[in-house]
Amino acid sequence: MDGTQMKIPKRILNTLLSSLAAGVVPRSGAPYIAIGRKEEIASLLGNLDEVEEGGAAVRFLIGRYGSGKSFLIQLIRGYATDRGFLCADADLSPERRLCGGSDAGLATYRELMKNLSSKASPEGGALPILLSRYYAALQADLFGRNLTPEDPGFVSAVVSSVSGMLDEIEGYVGGFDFARVIAEYFRAAAVDDGEKRSACLRWLRGEFAGKTEARAALGFRVGGVIDDDNWYDYLKLWAILSRKLGYKGLVVFIDECVNLYKIPNRISREANYEKLLSIFNDTLQGRARSLAVVFGGTPQFLEDTRRGLFSYEALRSRLQDGRFSDAGYQNLSAPVIRLRRLSDNELLALIRRLTILFEQKEGVSGVIDPERMERFLRVTLARAGADEMVTPREIIRDYLTLLSILRDHPDADFDNLLAPADGAVYPEEDEPASGAPLIGGSPADKNDAPRAPVSVFDIDL
Repeated sequence: MDGTQMKIPKRILNTLLSSLAAGVVPRSGAPYIAIGRKEEIASLLGNLDEVEEGGAAVRFLIGRYGSGKSFLIQLIRGYATDRGFLCADADLSPERRLCGGSDAGLATYRELMKNLSSKASPEGGALPILLSRYYAALQADLFGRNLTPEDPGFVSAVVSSVSGMLDEIEGYVGGFDFARVIAEYFRAAAVDDGEKRSACLRWLRGEFAGKTEARAALGFRVGGVIDDDNWYDYLKLWAILSRKLGYKGLVVFIDECVNLYKIPNRISREANYEKLLSIFNDTLQGRARSLAVVFGGTPQFLEDTRRGLFSYEALRSRLQDGRFSDAGYQNLSAPVIRLRRLSDNELLALIRRLTILFEQKEGVSGVIDPERMERFLRVTLARAGADEMVTPREIIRDYLTLLSILRDHPDADFDNLLAPADGAVYPEEDEPASGAPLIGGSPADKNDAPRAPVSVFDIDL
């Protein structure tokens, strides 16, 4: 994509740059700054193909804070909704886990339902919209058969059509209640009963504390409600229903899994790991259909043998690297995807893209020239340990701050702005030898082949 030709809606552009400047991953606009990660994206899109064919997948995106896990999740979420999938995403926290006291697992399910998104509702809140769209299509079909809401047989025709669509679901765990509530939602839509529709949506979102409360609101008996123990079973039902409603499947993103690592109580922590193991086994053993689950976490969350996933032997044996990992090659078809550091040239392409977007947002030009872009990145990567420790989040935040200062203070001295706060003196910059990286002293990843020096104008955006 040629960044100079990008035309981004003002609302998305403002939100995108405001989020990035604050170190927050934007929920929309991620493709506009997507640089690199081609192999990781291709692998995850391959999982979407499996889900579309009725299969299931589970992946773990592992990287340091600020390395791009959450960004990649939002990027894939955007791709998935554009391709006709339903998506649901949630960040774990001390209050939201996979299971635990105070309905911590149910809180995660509620967050997923709140953030349910589709192509028509990319920001979330898609649950009532996708049901209404299906009802509108069903109504149009009945109109084609000369049945209108005023006809005595209209309601029974709606219920009959919906019941036929839900027959398969009734055979799964929790499927009978799930199908009954869905059918009653459409019955209420046919008779324009807004109160019952609202009650059905509350049940589907997991908002009832028990059967008695649910029965009083719904007006009919249900065998149970969505709770801390069974919420994942209902995600599997949503995945099946998504196909019935005309979507290609359900993709679930669960980020900030480091919060499971932080659980202080060993028994509670292992209960969460047991739940994660059941999700892993369900998806890869064929007990889930049309469902992908993507977890995001830090290397500590995965590898710590005292509190991380590797402390749980059943997960360690499934997720640890294979015997050939020491050869320096990453197996992107394995459940775990470790995010490599972006190469120097990819980081240079990133800040050029940010410059274009910043100037488009502010309605200015010439805030910074290509030579100074390279100078900024050279100085940033020259800091001690930067080759391993610097992250895209830090670079983006610092660079947008620099652009704002240069815009507001045209007379600011660029070299003084870049001067290190600790007074360190960086080595003189020599022209890189042929075959060396553009910036920094070593390749970004041991799998990277040596790269010839590149000008900022040579990078294909």
